[in-house]
Amino acid sequence: MTCPGANAVNILEPHDPPAAAPGDRAATLAGLKTRFGARYSDSLALREQHGHTTTWIPNQPPDAVVFPESTAEVVDIVNACRATRTPIIAFGAGSSLEGHLNAPFGGISLDFSRMKRVLEVNAEDMDCEVEPGVTRKELNHHLHNTGLFFPVDPGADATLGGMAATRASGTNAVRYGTMRDCVLNLTAVMADGSVVKTGGRARKSSAGYDLTRLLVGSEGTLGIITALGVRLFGLPEAILAAVCPFTTLDGACRTAIAAIQLNLGLARIELLDPLQVKAVNAYSKLSLAEIPTLFLEFHGTRAGALEQVEMFKELASAEGGGPLDWAERPEDRSRLWQARHDSYWAGLGLRPGARALATDVCVPVSRLADCVTETYADIEEMKLIAPIVGHVGDGNFHVLPLIDMSDPGEVRAVEVFNERLIARALAMGGTCTGEHGVGSGKMKYLHKEHGAGVEVMKAIKRALDPYNILNPGKIVAMP
Repeated sequence: MTCPGANAVNILEPHDPPAAAPGDRAATLAGLKTRFGARYSDSLALREQHGHTTTWIPNQPPDAVVFPESTAEVVDIVNACRATRTPIIAFGAGSSLEGHLNAPFGGISLDFSRMKRVLEVNAEDMDCEVEPGVTRKELNHHLHNTGLFFPVDPGADATLGGMAATRASGTNAVRYGTMRDCVLNLTAVMADGSVVKTGGRARKSSAGYDLTRLLVGSEGTLGIITALGVRLFGLPEAILAAVCPFTTLDGACRTAIAAIQLNLGLARIELLDPLQVKAVNAYSKLSLAEIPTLFLEFHGTRAGALEQVEMFKELASAEGGGPLDWAERPEDRSRLWQARHDSYWAGLGLRPGARALATDVCVPVSRLADCVTETYADIEEMKLIAPIVGHVGDGNFHVLPLIDMSDPGEVRAVEVFNERLIARALAMGGTCTGEHGVGSGKMKYLHKEHGAGVEVMKAIKRALDPYNILNPGKIVAMP
């Protein structure tokens, strides 16, 4: 696919332009409605769906939703919106947890559900190119008889474009990496309407700035992804899933740390605290002991996977863990991991009617046990209903405080809890977000984490999007 200006980007002058009049935006919306017909909607229900977030941040709907079908159409939309300073928010599957999709200044939600083609599969090179609306499950279904798979699994059946935009991670990251590691190149429409291809299919390159990594994780604030090339991996000969209970959270965390340090080759290692196990049992109809528990998955040859299981048993036993129960049948493994992926919804069942704050800190794996146990003590001291679940193989864990939003005191208590959690993670050399991204929900923590680096981010934003039309109000606040 080619478009005018492909493979080139024009950097606009970084000055403050005059604001467009409200009537100008109305004219832009009317023009888009005429151009896209049934693929344009200003229905309130659809707009609210596209201003939605699965956490406690209020809904902020856009003015309209447009469904493009090609890069060329995205170029046209960007050009029309730039002329009247109309914001554009890219929309994938709507699984945001930090307000990435909200439209605080109105504008257009660009829904990529009609751009779902797998453009190319290069089996010998173990890569492929897809449009941004393809979900991870759809891609793996397309690959089902190639012997290859795409490993990044954030739980939700998110789109590949959205996963790249938020630098998503998930349960397989400990072995296969995150979207940062698995995206080879991007095609993106920039704020000036030009189209950029950020790289080729080679596994490494030293040619200039790394534009791919600049756009991966930029949350649609620097460019709009319309295609991406991703790495694929060979399906392992054997996959063994296992459950291992522990007498203490500390013991579970220390076992995870030891397994990583010994390079056991685990594909997944997930922690559930007793309250999260209780929630999972009720929601997914399991019968696990309601004590700290690790969900694990071993990939390799059958002999190698079984050897890893035995080595893990020894590590767990030394920390009060076991017995380890493992399963090889695909249906048993799928049931276990579906229960893990449903942990957010399971947690909500602990307090019907409550809203949830999905926290997302990550620390160096050597500090994981300290961070989790101190956080658990906070939960008990503050008397919160807040299950813990985490990708402990890479030091990332989530707490899900359940909140009565009609109680200001309770809302404030959860805010204080989250601030303490993030301060603790940063003090341990960690981050305020391991995989959910910044959106609008985490903006206030960036200065604590990056200091003067935030001004560098603002300079990049001003250079690439001087009119601030690409997902404004996210990551960094612009004047």
